[in-house]
Order: sequence, then C-alpha cells, then structure tokens
Amino acid sequence: MDIAQAEDLEMEGACGGSCACSTCHVIVESPDKYDAMPEPSDDENDMLDLAFGLTETSRLGCQVKMAKEIDGVRIRLPSMTRNMQAGDFKGAKKS
Repeated sequence: MDIAQAEDLEMEGACGGSCACSTCHVIVESPDKYDAMPEPSDDENDMLDLAFGLTETSRLGCQVKMAKEIDGVRIRLPSMTRNMQAGDFKGAKKS
C-alpha cells in the first residue's frame, strides 16, 4: 500500500494500513506470486469478505510485504472500492 500511495496510484487505505477496512484491496495477477506470499490472517480474510470484486488472488495491499520471493509481482486495483465508513462505492480512476 505504501508503494502504491507513494506512486500516486488510486488506493485509498482508509484505515491507514491497520487491516480494519478493505479500501486497499488488490488483485495479484500471477497465481505463482500469490502462492509465494504468506497466507492471509483471519483479520485480513474478514476484511476481504467486505471487498468489492473479490477474487481467488485478492489481498489487502496493506498486508502485502515485499520480499525476494514475490519480486516482480504484478497487481491490479479493482474497478471500485467499498468504504463502509463513508457508506459508498468509489470507482477507481482510469488512466
């Protein structure tokens, strides 16, 4: 999440990376890279259940820690995010 926000990508991260929302939901494009990541925690899975457009390779961006095993990982942002605090849907900007 920190890398995406530093690069001005449209990733909200409403909870500041504390695994308390799903606004940093990302989709890992490579199943091999997804499998190389540590398993999501129960808290992360609970938040992912609230995410818009959940997939088999969905993760919370704030919980993805860069490591040699996932070097070169490609992720995409879902078309929308769901911010339960704001009570709305926010569409991702298209570039």
